[in-house]
Amino acid sequence: MAEEKKLSEIYDPDMQSAELDTLKLSPKDFKKGLIRFIVFSVIGIAVFFGQINGTTIFSLLCNMLLDVFGDFIYWILLGIIGYNLAMHVYVRYIKKTPCESPFTSAYENDGIFKTILFSVGFIFMLVWCLYVNVPSLGFDKLQVIVGADTGGSVFGPIVRSVAGVLIVGSLFVPALLNYGILEFVGIFMEPLLRPVFKIPGKAALDCCTSFVGSASMGVIITNRLWKNNVYTNREMVCIMTGFSACSIGYVALVFNTAGLGHYFTTLYLLNFVLVFAISFFTVRIPPLSRHPDIYYDGRTQTEEERREGLKYSLSMFPRGVKRGIKRAAIARGPVKDVKNSLLDCVSIMAQVLTMLTTVGLGAMIIAYYTPLFDYIGYIFRPLVALCQIPDVELVAPTMFAGISEMFVPVLMIANKVGEMSEMSRAFICLVSNAQVIFFSETAIVMLATKSPVKPLELVIAFLERTIIAMPIAAIMVHILF
Repeated sequence: MAEEKKLSEIYDPDMQSAELDTLKLSPKDFKKGLIRFIVFSVIGIAVFFGQINGTTIFSLLCNMLLDVFGDFIYWILLGIIGYNLAMHVYVRYIKKTPCESPFTSAYENDGIFKTILFSVGFIFMLVWCLYVNVPSLGFDKLQVIVGADTGGSVFGPIVRSVAGVLIVGSLFVPALLNYGILEFVGIFMEPLLRPVFKIPGKAALDCCTSFVGSASMGVIITNRLWKNNVYTNREMVCIMTGFSACSIGYVALVFNTAGLGHYFTTLYLLNFVLVFAISFFTVRIPPLSRHPDIYYDGRTQTEEERREGLKYSLSMFPRGVKRGIKRAAIARGPVKDVKNSLLDCVSIMAQVLTMLTTVGLGAMIIAYYTPLFDYIGYIFRPLVALCQIPDVELVAPTMFAGISEMFVPVLMIANKVGEMSEMSRAFICLVSNAQVIFFSETAIVMLATKSPVKPLELVIAFLERTIIAMPIAAIMVHILF
C-alpha cells in the first residue's frame, strides 16, 4: 500500500498520454500496472458494453439498484431536489462569505432565474411523489403534471433512470478512464477521428458508451475527461453535442413505437451512419468550431499535439499497451478513484435531477398542451416537401419537437401510424435519433456539469443537426423504401 501511495504521488495520475511514453517503471510497478490494466479494462468493457439478453450489464445494474427502492425512490429524489433548492437559497440569499466547499460553490453564481427553476422543479417532484405514493390525495386530477404524456414520460423514464445512471456510473467509470483502456483504444482511433471529426481517438470510447449504454453517461464521461485535460473546450463540446446519442435500447423503443420494429437492424445502422455524417459538418461550423482549443487547466493545445499519432504503424499496438499499463500503474487506486467519482457524482446530481424535472416536464407540457411545435413546424414544411417525404403536414411539426425530448416526435405520430407511410415514419425516427441534443436530458446534463457551452449554442447546434440530417435521412429512406 505504501508503494502504491508513493507511486501515485510521484507521478500525476492525470498526465497526458504522450508523457506516459517517457515514464520508466520498475519491473514490480510494470507488473502491477499490467494486472490493473487487464482486470479493470475487462470490468469496464463488461459493464458498459457486455449484454445479457439484449440489455447491457450497466443498464441491468441501474435497474437493479432502482428496483430495490421501488416507488420510494421518488421520496429520495424529492429529498435531493429539496436539498438543491435549500442549498441554492442558503448560498444565494443567506450566506455572505465566499464558498469553499464544492457542494456550495456550485450555487455561488446563481441568480433569480435559478430560484424559479429550482422552486418549480421541487413543486413538480412533490406533486408526482404524492401522486405515486399517496394516490388518495387526488393528485391524479393534475394531468398536466402527472399525465402519461407529461410526467409519466419524464419522472420514471428520465429523472429516475438518470439518478441510477449517475450512481452506478460513478462506481464503474473509473475502470474505463483511469486504468489504461482509454489510452489503448485512443492510439488506434486517433488517425481516424482526428482528421475526420477533429476530435481525439480517445473519444471513441465515450461515444460508444452513449450508443450502447446511456446518453447521459456519455456526456458525463466526456465532461470528466475534459476536466482531466484530455479534451480541449472545443473537442469536449463537439463530442458532447455530436456523439452522445441515445442507447440502442431506447432507439429500439422509438422504432417499435413507430411500427418499424421489423426494420430495426437496417434503420439502426442507418442511424449510426447518420449521427457521424452530421457531426462531420457540425464540428467545422459555428457555434461549435468557435470554442477554443484550450484545456481545462488553461493550457493551449499545440499543433504537435493535434498531429501526434495520425499515421497507422506496426508500433501502435505495443505503444498502446505500454501506455495503458503505465496509466494503470500510476492510478490512485480503485478505492480512491471510486471515492472521487462518487464525490463528483454527488456534487452535480442535485442540480442535474432538478433541471431534468423542471425543463424536461416543462418541455413536455409545451409539446402536448400548446400549439408551439405545430407553429414552428410550418418553417420546416418547405424542406420536408423538398425532400419529397410523404405526409408533410404530420412530419413537419416533429422536426423541432425533438428539442424537448427525443421520444416526443414519434409520440406525436404514434396514434397515426396506420395512416402514415413507412417512409415518413422512418424519416421522423432517423432525424429525431440523430438530433442528440434535447432539453429533457442530454442538454440539461451538459449545462449542469458546467461545460463551456451556452443554452443558445445548444439550440443553434440542434437546428444545424436537424437541417443537415433531413436531406441525408431523406436519401436513406428513399433508397430503403
